[in-house]
Amino acid sequence: MADFAGEPRFPAVAEVEAYWDGLRRGRVVPCRSDIDPRGIEHALEYAFILERIAPGLARLRIAGMHLNDLMGMETRGMPISSLISPATRSGFSGVLEQVMSTPAVAKLRLSAETGIGKPALEGRMLLCPLESDMGDVSRVIGCLSTNGAIGHGPRRFDLVGTEMRDLLRDAKPDFRFEQNESVTEGKKFAPGLAETQRPFETGNRKRPSYLRLVKSDD
Repeated sequence: MADFAGEPRFPAVAEVEAYWDGLRRGRVVPCRSDIDPRGIEHALEYAFILERIAPGLARLRIAGMHLNDLMGMETRGMPISSLISPATRSGFSGVLEQVMSTPAVAKLRLSAETGIGKPALEGRMLLCPLESDMGDVSRVIGCLSTNGAIGHGPRRFDLVGTEMRDLLRDAKPDFRFEQNESVTEGKKFAPGLAETQRPFETGNRKRPSYLRLVKSDD
């Protein structure tokens, strides 16, 4: 199966995958709390964070502006499968579940449905698993980048190719992304894909109803 993650037309996909690989540091899967948006500052508008809500189903907790542009609306809170055509949604659901249950990294080749005001549009999606604060693999950091004019939204994509990397058989877990040395435990995160860090509390914990993507020009 061809490796298309490093294609020059989709540098944001390669940037997010390299950053995620660098966070592993010998682990099978890094933690959601490890994510610092400064490590993928050139890919933020294409990046997203998913939360698993059912087998094969995950919602967008955080979404870059490119996803909003593709759908012509705010996508935060929507199932990620909303961007996939009904005809290939079942196959996408299986890939998404495999990413979190195996765990595995998935690289997807996408082609948008065409029509009046909807020109040909090619896309690549990356899905990389993350551990939640509870220790289960129920989060995903991903990237969706496209090549071509968006036209009129919403734009939905057919899944036309998939490449899977089984992380339990991965031969290079110790690869490090040296440009992201600022990611250290206990540091405050910059706006973007960061979520509010709260002190440990005993008893019932209240979770925020939603998270906001903040675009910073700093």
